[in-house]
Amino acid sequence: MTLREGIIGNRYQVKEIQLEDKIKRRLQMLGMTKGTGVRVLNNKKSGSVIMKVRGTRFAIGRRIAEGILVEEDVYEQ
Repeated sequence: MTLREGIIGNRYQVKEIQLEDKIKRRLQMLGMTKGTGVRVLNNKKSGSVIMKVRGTRFAIGRRIAEGILVEEDVYEQ
């Protein structure tokens, strides 16, 4: 599933980032790499997604959120 399809309040793990290299590198510099935990804080109708990654809140647009593949975090506590 993509991060755009994530449910508010749930925690996910990044499986893969399928975006152009420039954006992919920027996300990696911000701490979003394969296996990173992500919590969806808000999923707006306009398409933007507000998420928490490594203790920091980020807002990303629809196109970027649709390029981030995630799976539910089975180790969530």
